[in-house]
Amino acid sequence: MPNAWKTILLAITVVAIGFFFYPVSDSTTPGVNPKVVTDETSIDTAPTIALIDDQRINNAETEPGNWLAYGRTYEEQRFSPLEQINQQTVGKLGLAWFTDMRSNRALESTPIVVDDMMFVTSAWSRVYALDARTGREIWYYDPKVPGEWARKACCDVVNRGVAVYKGRVYVASLDGYLIALDAATGTEIWRKNTLIDRSRDYTITGAPRVARGKVFIGNGGAEFGVRGYVTAYDAVTGEQVWRFYTVPGDPAKPFEHPEMALAASTWKGGEWWKIGGGGTVWNSIVYDPDFNHLYLGVGNGSPWTRVIRSPGGGDNLFLSSIVALDADTGVMKWYYQTTPGDNWDYTAVQDMVLADMEVDGVDRKVLMQAPKNGFFYVLNRENGELLRAHKYVSANWATHVDMESGRPVEDPALGYLEDSKWVLPGAIGGHNWQAMSFDKRKGIMYIPAMENPLAYAMNDEWKNTGTYKHVVGGWNTGIEFGRIVQVMSEAGDPPKARGILKAFNPLTGKESWAVEQLHYWNGGVLATAGELVFQGNSLGEFNAFNADNGERLWSFNAYTAFLAPPISYKIDGVQYVAIQAGTGGGELFTGEVPHLASVKYGNFGKLLVFKLNGDIELPVPNVIDRTIPEQPEMLASEADVKRGERLYHENCGFCHGLMVRAGGVIPDLRLMPKAKHALFKQIVLDGILSVNGMASFSDLLNETDVDRIEAYVISRANEDRQAAE
Repeated sequence: MPNAWKTILLAITVVAIGFFFYPVSDSTTPGVNPKVVTDETSIDTAPTIALIDDQRINNAETEPGNWLAYGRTYEEQRFSPLEQINQQTVGKLGLAWFTDMRSNRALESTPIVVDDMMFVTSAWSRVYALDARTGREIWYYDPKVPGEWARKACCDVVNRGVAVYKGRVYVASLDGYLIALDAATGTEIWRKNTLIDRSRDYTITGAPRVARGKVFIGNGGAEFGVRGYVTAYDAVTGEQVWRFYTVPGDPAKPFEHPEMALAASTWKGGEWWKIGGGGTVWNSIVYDPDFNHLYLGVGNGSPWTRVIRSPGGGDNLFLSSIVALDADTGVMKWYYQTTPGDNWDYTAVQDMVLADMEVDGVDRKVLMQAPKNGFFYVLNRENGELLRAHKYVSANWATHVDMESGRPVEDPALGYLEDSKWVLPGAIGGHNWQAMSFDKRKGIMYIPAMENPLAYAMNDEWKNTGTYKHVVGGWNTGIEFGRIVQVMSEAGDPPKARGILKAFNPLTGKESWAVEQLHYWNGGVLATAGELVFQGNSLGEFNAFNADNGERLWSFNAYTAFLAPPISYKIDGVQYVAIQAGTGGGELFTGEVPHLASVKYGNFGKLLVFKLNGDIELPVPNVIDRTIPEQPEMLASEADVKRGERLYHENCGFCHGLMVRAGGVIPDLRLMPKAKHALFKQIVLDGILSVNGMASFSDLLNETDVDRIEAYVISRANEDRQAAE
């Protein structure tokens, strides 16, 4: 065959294989901007966004028809005062319109609705401006994130939304840029690099926040070895106003700001700054107009295990903490650490909700959070005083929180320094980033809670040699993932994993009701004045529950699993409920679960908008044939397969699933037919699918490693194929 034809044939094969390994349902690939306006309406005649400023967001209660900020108001209670859709009328709720989000990755965005326009993001940090009545696309913006940046993201190429402020839309891209767009046209006004070191594996998945003429943004990447910080930028010019680091850097160098001297005194021994330290603020940032505070929810350490990260002990500030800053200067006002010396990936980046409540007979301005560690905290947001700390899910790592010291009391029997242990909550947490909702009238928080244990065991290299080698470009947890299957067996019978939608009283710690779900990884929550609680789940159901007793009153089958939170808005007297459908994120390494919508039907993202008497039909997808095909001949030795198992779980399992059982988003490698195995090395080592997110792993693996990983994949496919016969 002539070389030219060989080249053409290879190109065609690569494209075909690409749709198997990392299918991209988007109509465009990263780096390509489609047409801005999708109908005959020109940009010049597109709706004009009204002025949104601090005063308008602060008075958002006077505009119940809009959803002006990430949590609707600065308090981020995510409660809608609209009541046209209520317990009596919800049975008439139907689909008003839907939009194909051109993505098969996780969708986690909170739409912003203002003056009849909706602004929403999708995977790869792409932004859509839509007519909120009809879904008509007004403009679309692609920040052109390089496909290979996906490898730096621990939990999918997600984005949680935008901020709208003074005629501009602000979005943070996965590859670390903060971008200002014209709200009416989508034209890029400025783009600022937020990363202190672009050679490190930083990402941004969170939504920016805006207040007092500034835009605030953090970042992610702790598992890969980065140092956390939050930066404030001038909303007009994009110039940096201040930056607050959340963990100390090299102690031999000057501190960037005084708070780092305090933090450094709580890190003892080790060389955490070489690994990064962690402490990334990848989700929750909340502005408080009452005190001009900016609250940061700070993440886990890097690595997770404190004995490696800080062998001399110490609390390791400001890991797993809530930190209050002066919004104008970035100077710290107070902090509260939910998990001192974090050892479990117990981030405190989960939603923070502000409210005025009577506590012990005294009117208080409080901050509430349900972080990963399983305890629900109520703090005085003026000074950080701990007011309440109740368990909201099963948590065996600590018995209680001492209210005098504010510290959790760890159960020494659950330490995993010597032996593997099942710990609750696991690293997914008792609650993750999925939004909760607070009804201040009832004093009830509706929480998308989880009980999902993890078998923790110290990294084998550290146990055998007392040393730990930082893996550049790979996960650095300090716990043993390479032998995770064996570790789980050694830990004994696991506690039950489940998802629970809970109506929880933050002051008493009591449940009003709880709805148990088939899988733990479900969507965010919206409560409304119509006495309803809305949530999407992993089965593809979008449900409305009675806010008083948890009874399911309405359900819609979207055939796509949910993670994103719903919102509600009102235009021309019509109330709408909107939600994105599309899963991924932390579900990527949970393994195959047959009843998940993503496993049964695939994961083709949509934006769904409902109203009373809506009559749009959603197309029903075909059920995916998940029959495991006959595999190539097994030539590897048992030792090679065993080594391949470790290499797979260290490098591949976080995305392609435990024991090569994928969760329906990233491809299941057991389903590769023989022909698809032909390009395995070129995909893994040469990165021929990097544009789709499957970057080269040649920095971590060699050809022999890849052969062993492929042998393990074949072995697992054969095992499961035979079991199904």
